Amino acid sequence: MENIKIDKIIRSKRKTFSIQVAPDGSLILCAPIMTSHETIQKVIEKKRTWILKKQKLVKEKYMQMSPKKFEEGETFFYLGDLYKLYILQNSQVPLEFNNKYFILSGNHSGKAKEIFTDWYKKQAYELFCQRTNGIYSPMLGLKCNGLRITNAKKRWGSCTVSGTLNFNWRLIMAPLNIIDYVVVHELIHIKEKNHSKCYWSKVGKAMPDYKKRRNWLKENGHLLFF
Repeated sequence: MENIKIDKIIRSKRKTFSIQVAPDGSLILCAPIMTSHETIQKVIEKKRTWILKKQKLVKEKYMQMSPKKFEEGETFFYLGDLYKLYILQNSQVPLEFNNKYFILSGNHSGKAKEIFTDWYKKQAYELFCQRTNGIYSPMLGLKCNGLRITNAKKRWGSCTVSGTLNFNWRLIMAPLNIIDYVVVHELIHIKEKNHSKCYWSKVGKAMPDYKKRRNWLKENGHLLFF
């Protein structure tokens, strides 16, 4: 029987194991610092059926998705809703959004993907700063030491040892309540560095329906890529 490939192993002071199948199908294992290679393989083998099933579902989702061509009529997610794209020739503004649809300048259509990405990143930074510093940081009594927008392919957010929060720009395409879940998730990591029972207890206290939001991200996260 062929061994299952582990794409990334994250070791920390945690006491338990966590297995994640990323949106691209890669396998991420979070393990205690001193865990041996043999123990890791046993954990993976024990979860073999679940891992293979999950990776199959992820790959099927990706196959169902058609790569964006950035042509007129295509739709793009923003804060959980779909908006149609229109092309306006000779427009001086590369990309506009009027809360009803996107307008892309025909003069910049050759760089449409980069233009959309830059626009999303800007919106993401402004919104995440607002939700983090303006709402949840005061609510939880936890202050981050900085906020960055990343281009991560496998993680929606992270918290550094120094307390800097990193958020994937693609989350700006998700509904606001999902964005808020990731904000709370990472803010609490400032005090609780692992996913212990204490950690999840604090998440649940701050956001009682966090499991529902987390499941939405697991099931629909693949839709936030183009």
